[in-house]
Amino acid sequence: MLEKIKAAYTYIQERIQTNPEFGIILGTGLGSLVTEVEVSEVIHYEDIPDFPVSTVESHKGKLIFGELAGKQVVVMQGRFHYYEGYSMQQVTFPLRVMKLLGIKKLFVSNAAGGLDKNYQISDLMIIKDHINLMPENPLTGENMDEFGGRFPDMSEPYDLKLIQQAMEIAQKHDLNVHQGVYAAVTGPNLETRAEYKYLRIIGADAVGMSTVPEVIVAQHMEMPCFAISAITDLCIPETLKKVSVPEIIAAAMKAEPGMTKIVKELVRLQ
Repeated sequence: MLEKIKAAYTYIQERIQTNPEFGIILGTGLGSLVTEVEVSEVIHYEDIPDFPVSTVESHKGKLIFGELAGKQVVVMQGRFHYYEGYSMQQVTFPLRVMKLLGIKKLFVSNAAGGLDKNYQISDLMIIKDHINLMPENPLTGENMDEFGGRFPDMSEPYDLKLIQQAMEIAQKHDLNVHQGVYAAVTGPNLETRAEYKYLRIIGADAVGMSTVPEVIVAQHMEMPCFAISAITDLCIPETLKKVSVPEIIAAAMKAEPGMTKIVKELVRLQ
């Protein structure tokens, strides 16, 4: 795996002129942040040796290099999910490559279902903690000592200073932003009423199928993380309604301008 990571890094390094400091992962329906980037290079996932390829229709599958808010960034326009059939090592492969590229901080977005009764569709939730309910851990197997220790601490998976800065940005722009706990599940099906009730009982405010594997690996490499969810559907058992993928994407796109504003200004402050 280490050889594959280094091969992907070498391929990318030979094709870019920038030295990115910040990594950004864009989730479902949240890909237009790249319109804010002064793009210098675009590399398709399929061209990178051993790089996974996005199979979800709303994920573009491109690495975007350029400048955002005066800072050099690399943006993943499309991520990978465990439910696509990838191993957790494959899902988090880009994070290892980002580390070799020199990324110092990670910014992650996702679409999630809201479990808190106070949430509304297209609200934003800054993730302050998570509950990992996925069946495989990306750190399982031989430890990559080159990246970090065997037992990384997870008492602060999401950087408190970044959260505080993001809340101040949201307040300045009068954005309806919550802080909450994100539960990560396998998918790809949405949950049952009983499962939503269970998630709420164990302390989750939102549920999704991504983000946590990437954050675990980032913490393994001591890379500070910030993550934010667009609440795309309401998962309240008592009032649960069927929801379609187009509705989820539309809700994410409605939330996108506020999310873009927060991430862009947050990058500017670093």
